[in-house]
Amino acid sequence: MLNISENSIRERSSLESLSSFAKNDLPAANRLLSWWLTGFMLLTIIVFFLPWTQNIQMKGTVTTLLPEQRPQDVNSAIAGRIEQWYVREGDIVEEGDTLVFLSEIKAEYFDPQLVDRTGAQINAKKGSIESYALKAGALLDQKVALESEWQLKKQQLENKIQQTELKQESFKAELKQAEVDLDIASFQYRRTDTLFQKGIKSLSELEAKKLKVQQTQAKLITTTNKLQESSNEIRIAQLQFEAVDNEYANKIAKTQSDRFATLSTLYDAEGGLQKLENQYANYSRRSELYYILAPQSGFITKAIRSGIGEVIKEGETLMTVVPLERELAVEMYVKPMDLPLLNYGQEVRLIFDGWQAFIISGWSNLSFGTYEGMITAIDNIPNEKSQYRILIRSNDPEKPFPELLRVGAGAQGIAMLTEVPVWYEVWRQLNGFPADFYEEDIEKLDDKFKPPVKAVAK
Repeated sequence: MLNISENSIRERSSLESLSSFAKNDLPAANRLLSWWLTGFMLLTIIVFFLPWTQNIQMKGTVTTLLPEQRPQDVNSAIAGRIEQWYVREGDIVEEGDTLVFLSEIKAEYFDPQLVDRTGAQINAKKGSIESYALKAGALLDQKVALESEWQLKKQQLENKIQQTELKQESFKAELKQAEVDLDIASFQYRRTDTLFQKGIKSLSELEAKKLKVQQTQAKLITTTNKLQESSNEIRIAQLQFEAVDNEYANKIAKTQSDRFATLSTLYDAEGGLQKLENQYANYSRRSELYYILAPQSGFITKAIRSGIGEVIKEGETLMTVVPLERELAVEMYVKPMDLPLLNYGQEVRLIFDGWQAFIISGWSNLSFGTYEGMITAIDNIPNEKSQYRILIRSNDPEKPFPELLRVGAGAQGIAMLTEVPVWYEVWRQLNGFPADFYEEDIEKLDDKFKPPVKAVAK
């Protein structure tokens, strides 16, 4: 039975001639199963050697390519009270359309004519500045006039001193003449007196000579007094000359002081004018902020504040505006282990929530319902979950993202890497190894979305 003996009987007998062996043969189903198992094993071996595209699977949401195309909160720049709504959720608005009207709640802005009154204050301050400017100009003219008068006064005193000096010279000449005349008169008197003693001259002649001497002495004294008086006049004129310098220097200094004080007041008034103009601009701008306008064209959604009479704070959000025109993109988050495998311009297959798709990640050619994308930005800083954000835009002009796709919708992405055999991918997955690192030619991006040179992976 076991056929373990060295003396086999197979050569001497035929088992097929025995009816019992014919009745115990294997059924056809068992043979078919063996063929199926053999074929499956061969197919499995063949599949293991087929090419498989390594990939990185990610999840994310739909966003826009440009920041200004994303949903924007409409905030109030000032604190106020809601008086009237001009829109409701779902309305389509154009840029600059009025959304809400606010009223003032701060006491310093209650005056309805605040802007006009501030404008009147500005006009009054301008008039004051003009008056100060005219006063400063008049003081400058006064200073010039005083300087001119000072020079004239000095010239007048110089002329007076010069005239007095000339007069003094005349008096000196007269004094010398008087001294000579006195000497002559005295000599004649002595001579006449001698002749009178001898009886040659008469008494009347002697008295006449004596009178002549007295007259000459009187003239000498008068001339001496005049000479002294002229010297005094010169000294007085010199003192007046010095006094004029001090007097007009004080007057000019006082005029300068008044002028500088006026200019100081003028500059203070100009500073006050600038402050008033600043207030006027602020008040005018604040009055424009009572009407909250649409920052861009879009439709209204998510009104956070509602009703009439509600008080809002500065910077508080009232509603959200979703732009009408936008270029959709997808933001995905990848693990740090997969980040070095991604490059700018790399292909990514996208699946959107709500759109049917059939996909085999390793054989993208057999998938349908997916959309082709391209990596256009990679963040250099991880988020709070230690994941890196990448931005993907459409890369297939013939099959763009669905028109009904909305911002915030869920999406899944598969970044295509290099091709490897199936058995290698199975072995890698079982061992938990990362995908193979490789380098490829980066697709040339538009200048508008070209990343910084330092950020490009090399």
